[in-house]
Amino acid sequence: MIVATVNLWTGAPALGLWVGSRVAPPSGVSMLAVAVIVLTTGAACLALVRVLALLGATHDRITGHQQTVRRHTPWLRSLSGERPHDTGGATPPPTALDYVLIVGVAIAILAFEVWFLFYASSPLDGRTGRE
Repeated sequence: MIVATVNLWTGAPALGLWVGSRVAPPSGVSMLAVAVIVLTTGAACLALVRVLALLGATHDRITGHQQTVRRHTPWLRSLSGERPHDTGGATPPPTALDYVLIVGVAIAILAFEVWFLFYASSPLDGRTGRE
């Protein structure tokens, strides 16, 4: 799950850029290359999300933490007020997949903040970043 989460943030965009670079003309960037980058990155992210869902379900099945309570989403509940609110069961505890995804997002945000605050150049200081 950790490898798939890391690749969701790094591998999928890198794959999209690599495939897009193979389509781009030698003179520069084209709209076709941009479209290929977006579609490839989206397809890779979708595939990784499905792999994560499969891994999470497999982990829950192996460890015996399957959620057996079916919950209705809010938009499928009755709007007439017939049923009392807050009578459902307790909120299920977070799964291993939840923890892995939360830590992955926290690391990605932290890495962005470190890059932005310490390594990104400002357009106001006169440097272009190409030096």
